[in-house]
Amino acid sequence: MKHLLSPCLALIALSLSAQEPERIRDVIYTKHDGVALTMDIFKPEKPNGAGIVKIVSGGWKSNHKGINDGGWPKAGYTTFVVVHGTQPRFQVEEIVADLNRAVRFVRANAAAYGVDPQKLGVTGSSAGGHLSLMLATRGGPGDPKANDPIDRESSAVNAVACFYPPTDYLNWFEPGDNAVGIGKLEAYAAAFGPKAATPEGREALGRELSSIYWVHKEQPPIFIVHGDADPQVSLTQSQRFLKRCHEVGVVCELVIREGAGHGGWQEMAQDTERMVEWFDLQLLGKQPAKPFTFDVSSLPSTPVKKK
Repeated sequence: MKHLLSPCLALIALSLSAQEPERIRDVIYTKHDGVALTMDIFKPEKPNGAGIVKIVSGGWKSNHKGINDGGWPKAGYTTFVVVHGTQPRFQVEEIVADLNRAVRFVRANAAAYGVDPQKLGVTGSSAGGHLSLMLATRGGPGDPKANDPIDRESSAVNAVACFYPPTDYLNWFEPGDNAVGIGKLEAYAAAFGPKAATPEGREALGRELSSIYWVHKEQPPIFIVHGDADPQVSLTQSQRFLKRCHEVGVVCELVIREGAGHGGWQEMAQDTERMVEWFDLQLLGKQPAKPFTFDVSSLPSTPVKKK
């Protein structure tokens, strides 16, 4: 009986291992300031030809302990899980640059990983959501004269799906509520750096790092999920960003979770499945069973500072 059981167990183990994505660890996408920044790449058993850049970031801190594939390989997506330089050693401006470099690296090496360079999505939560929307609104062409061929590639992404992202540091919870290292974000003063030491500097830096001021007609379609009881990143951040996108005439969807705070709600797995459908639609052209629609007329008319 022992000899009969062992092959069965071996077959079961082999079947389970076959379902796990191949993991390529510690792929260096850039080096600066004496630090090598890396990503882990998860290759699905049955790739669909598209890629997801998953940003590991909370409070602009990033570490390898936070790496997981997010379930994206199960849906066929080759997943690039990116670790960026961490504050306070690196400031938010530098972290945004890290993510632009990461996308350029993925695009430059897309063929090697079996990914279409024009089918790249990005996802993240909180600070990772902020960085996702910075790529959506400010990602763009590389430098054709750069010595490094990676820097010649575009950092623009083709679709975004993120959770509770900051979008406007000049109107954090209320109009005029500047949070660039002060007020509700005083604990993150070092992340914004010396430019935030003066009112003028905070105004300029807040605009520079707020995706709402960079919304434009050529940006990719965006899907956001946000709780209406979030004590850290106000729901108005996503609501006003959505409204700005609709003013410009670009695709943006918002799911509002009633009673949900800053992550950890019961329906997050369901929301992630909906994000898979979003990427399937935007990157692969697969129509979801339930259409994506949002009634923008239901949004509050909270003012946004104009350029």
